[in-house]
Amino acid sequence: MSRYLADRMSKLGTETAFAVGAEAAEMASKGIKVYPFHLGDLNIPTPRHIREAALKALEDGKTGYCPTPGIAPLREALAEDVGKARGLNLGVANVSVQPGGKPVIGKFIMAFMNPGDEVLYPNPGFPIYESMIRFHGGVPKPYGFIEVEDGFALDFEAIEKQITPKTKLLIYNNYHNPTSASSDEAEMQRLAELCLKHDLLVLSDEAYFDILYSGEGKSIASIPGMFERTIILYTFSKKFAMTGWRLGAAIGPEDLISHISRFNVNDESCTAHFVQWAGVAALKGPMDEFYSMMETLRERRDVAVDLLNSMKGVRVSRPNSTFYLFANVTEAMDNLGMKTVEEFRKKILDETGVSFTTRNHFGSPLPDEKQYYIRLAYSGISVEDIREGLSKMKELLG
Repeated sequence: MSRYLADRMSKLGTETAFAVGAEAAEMASKGIKVYPFHLGDLNIPTPRHIREAALKALEDGKTGYCPTPGIAPLREALAEDVGKARGLNLGVANVSVQPGGKPVIGKFIMAFMNPGDEVLYPNPGFPIYESMIRFHGGVPKPYGFIEVEDGFALDFEAIEKQITPKTKLLIYNNYHNPTSASSDEAEMQRLAELCLKHDLLVLSDEAYFDILYSGEGKSIASIPGMFERTIILYTFSKKFAMTGWRLGAAIGPEDLISHISRFNVNDESCTAHFVQWAGVAALKGPMDEFYSMMETLRERRDVAVDLLNSMKGVRVSRPNSTFYLFANVTEAMDNLGMKTVEEFRKKILDETGVSFTTRNHFGSPLPDEKQYYIRLAYSGISVEDIREGLSKMKELLG
């Protein structure tokens, strides 16, 4: 059947973390214990009041079509919640409900990028950015990060040197997957000034905006002059442990959001009606289970960071955001005589059962990269298994 494929299908990428998951599942099927650090899913249940709201909506017959941009109560709740957290004055016209966060990426690119336009995006970063840019005929322009004492910082030199008259869009993922990088106010302000100077439209991927262990989230859309040129990607997946519910939103100026909703008509008609009522309950209900989840994640983070830093040839910061650790394993690879990070990953998996992704699962390494990194997600693994698995890895590394 491949002879029937459209040429553009050769440009469509994938989320390669799922391939690592398939390897891990195969090992587990053979009775080998696997320690799953590879996928950013949560083994924490969706809060009860959210599940109950979905069940009630089903019983109340909320199973048919509903307004294309989303039901009014959910759009109102999102406008209030997101606006309050980011210091923005939002209304229902600023919100387009989506079946997850991912659709916002594709719709943003389809709506605002012409073939041949250049798009700046983070690399390492969520691989769907590059996939969608290429698929729709854009020119991907990757920018990276610099390892600093307390984590990672944006490589502004890489961003600035790639801006040309053809550069139209910038994708920015503060509270970043996979590095957990968090911009301080000065860094975010500098990026905003760059966008204003070059008239760039921005997709601000804020999937992890609320996954913070201290302080309050900050959005580039809150900086003067930026709201008018920024679409926020919002998702319920992380904050409310709703990864499989597929509920998110595009939030921004009305004239941009209206075009996103036009794709809703063409793509999915509307997000599942009863799921949207679960979203209303999530935003308006108690937050006790969210705070409990954050304490669970904090404990997992601290145990994992301490164990990783006790390993020979491994170093990692203690990030304040997300549920990922982006560990430098360059010295550990040298100690084992390994030349590729994929070889390192496979050895750890085969000999200890510890399953993780590498920097290479988040975009092709940039030409000047000389360090090697692995990403460990601690969102779907217990503290006991973190200790057990990473202790085995530590023993292997010496």
